[in-house]
Amino acid sequence: MKWRYLNLFALIALSIATYAAPKQKVFVFDMNREVDKGLWRITQKAFGQSELWSADLVIIRMNTYGGLVDVADSIRTKILYYPKPVWVFIDNNAASAGSLISIACDSIYMRPGANIGAATVVNQSGQVVPDKYQSYMRATMRSTAEAHGKDTLISGTDTTFTWHRDPRIAEAMVDPSIYIAGLIDTGKVLTMTTQEAIRWKYCDGDAESIPDLLKKQGITDYVLKEYKLSAFEKFMAFLLSPIVQGILILMIIGGIFFEIQTPGIGLALIVAITGAVLYFAPLYIDGLAEHWEIIIFIIGIILLLLEIFVIPGFGIAGISGIVLIVSGLALGLLANTQLDFARVGLIDILKSFGFVILFVFTALIGSIWVSGKIFTKGPLNWLALNKTQEKSDGFTSAPEEMLNLTGMEGEAYSILRPSGKVLIQCRVYDAIAETSWIEKGSPVIVLRQEAMQIYVKQIL
Repeated sequence: MKWRYLNLFALIALSIATYAAPKQKVFVFDMNREVDKGLWRITQKAFGQSELWSADLVIIRMNTYGGLVDVADSIRTKILYYPKPVWVFIDNNAASAGSLISIACDSIYMRPGANIGAATVVNQSGQVVPDKYQSYMRATMRSTAEAHGKDTLISGTDTTFTWHRDPRIAEAMVDPSIYIAGLIDTGKVLTMTTQEAIRWKYCDGDAESIPDLLKKQGITDYVLKEYKLSAFEKFMAFLLSPIVQGILILMIIGGIFFEIQTPGIGLALIVAITGAVLYFAPLYIDGLAEHWEIIIFIIGIILLLLEIFVIPGFGIAGISGIVLIVSGLALGLLANTQLDFARVGLIDILKSFGFVILFVFTALIGSIWVSGKIFTKGPLNWLALNKTQEKSDGFTSAPEEMLNLTGMEGEAYSILRPSGKVLIQCRVYDAIAETSWIEKGSPVIVLRQEAMQIYVKQIL
């Protein structure tokens, strides 16, 4: 009887302990975009939220073709030094920089049919960059694999050590000269399928989804929390759409055009400034637009305004302003680092400048058309000053006393060759000789008056 009661108490205690035990906290966030500075910003926020939530496990859901090496290095360092376990679930692709981030994780799981590898450093056009970048990437891949330590194998009295993840396999994802028997031949960059990664201990298992992964790993009592993009981040992503960027360029150029056409500061300038802020803000936040690229855009605007309002004619300042405006808008779209364009291909530069020039040209043509159709002849023509000051209504730029000089006689006050001065009715006027020059003191007669100038001929 006593043992029966003890068993009952033990069962009740076990039930209470099981019920009271906290569920395992699993934090999930996505890497389903290019590895760029925007992803680095998201990664920092995601890990910050997981720490605040006191997550027991962080899982990265990955599907990327790669991106910037320096950003991938920052992310892999964050993962290696994170105090809690970090797993990666490769939903489809972990190519290039994505493979480096995956190898940094404590455990790698892959969906059947997924791939990992192909980490050779290339520019945005797919061309292989100089070996100094490849050398850095090889060392980074190798050291990341080594960071997970060695496995101990004991066979009888012999103890051997093998790498948990073979560094040479990680290096083979970058260097086509590496040969690994049964896996990769020289002349090829390594990319592994799910089953190949499992066989060579670069994948800890396959799964169809994160819940399936947790189930296979024996984690059944858990609470899962996913990192969601904020409204601000969604808005920034919306502004990075090529269509929206084109519209913003139209706002900038169109706003400047209409502001030049109208006196004072008005709505057109506000539209231009708004367009510029919305264009450069997401590019700057994501690390694409550098300080100097924004500065040359502003300098371009200043030079163009100086050419129009201060410097007569249209010359070096105006042309330089247009070039700097286009350059600032185009360079802001490129993934260069300061003045280093080694990883930016010529095709990408041409695409960026072509995109900007197309919308700048469209904005100018559209602004001219809108100005003529809507404000001159259209329903908003009442906003424009269309009335002409006719001479018949008494409007003239010449002084009233000059209007009645035609036919009057006087003398040359100075030599006219052909311009000079004449004296008529005790007043001196600027004049132009109609034929040849006229000596000082010669009698003259006024033929006509045009644009603040009288035309005379000598009386013979």
